[in-house]
Amino acid sequence: MSQPTTDSEAIKAAVQAHYGARIQSGSSCCGSGGSSCCGGEPTELTLYGAEALALLPTDVVTTSYGCGNSLALAALQPGESVLDLGSGGGLEVLLAARQVGPSGYVYGLDMTDAMLEVARRNAEKTGASNVAFLKGDIESIPLPDQSIDVIISNCVINLAPDKGQVLQDAFRVLKPGGRFAVSDIVFDGDLHELPVSEDELRGALSWAACFAGALTMANYHQLLEAAGFEQIGLEVTRRYTLGELRAEGSELLNGLPAEAAQALEGRVTSCAISARRPAYEQGVQQACAARLFYIDYIDTSQ
Repeated sequence: MSQPTTDSEAIKAAVQAHYGARIQSGSSCCGSGGSSCCGGEPTELTLYGAEALALLPTDVVTTSYGCGNSLALAALQPGESVLDLGSGGGLEVLLAARQVGPSGYVYGLDMTDAMLEVARRNAEKTGASNVAFLKGDIESIPLPDQSIDVIISNCVINLAPDKGQVLQDAFRVLKPGGRFAVSDIVFDGDLHELPVSEDELRGALSWAACFAGALTMANYHQLLEAAGFEQIGLEVTRRYTLGELRAEGSELLNGLPAEAAQALEGRVTSCAISARRPAYEQGVQQACAARLFYIDYIDTSQ
């Protein structure tokens, strides 16, 4: 069995190559086998429905690589500023732009040139004037502090080598009270309970197919909390069967002992993840409390 790749630059290069090739070929889904990922129809149709896609020009590339509907979770409002981490061909950005309206604005962030090329072409075709696509790394978001109302993402954070840094930078760019609403691939349960080591398990899965880098639900919650988020919620929206993992993950999965592979049944999930940046930061709360104490002291000392 292979050992998991730990070189962050090698991981990013592999992800860029994988998704650059997929957007150029027009193929959908995270992995190599379209049928199980897409449920027999294109992922974008499954996630967003024909009615939403019908609002876009017919020549817009609507290929999606997602695993959930982060837009439904975000419940965007007119006038909000939105950031899509790993925006791909721009589908979610364009749908979000319609929801926030002309008084809102949506940024798409991606590190793959082929994705950005398609996304910008799509935006031009739709005539969207309230969107911008930025090239960059989601571990180092090229936007100012406290500039965004809502962060969305669809099956992308699992691809980042340093997820803790992604969440810390997401917290940085959110305004106080800002919302974090993403879909991601997540392991449900403790990986130490499996009959193989975590390294052996991750070595048998693919980074580019979304599984090898996935966090556990407990890890995700811990990293969000460490970044400063509150009101954290993780809800499983889909559980992958062993057959789907074999189709969408990696042929190396076959190198796992049968009992280890079987133990993955239902443990790999699509998860809806929500959190908020506190409306009042701790320092502000402490300052307010000190001010109130001072006022009370003056009143009682008269």
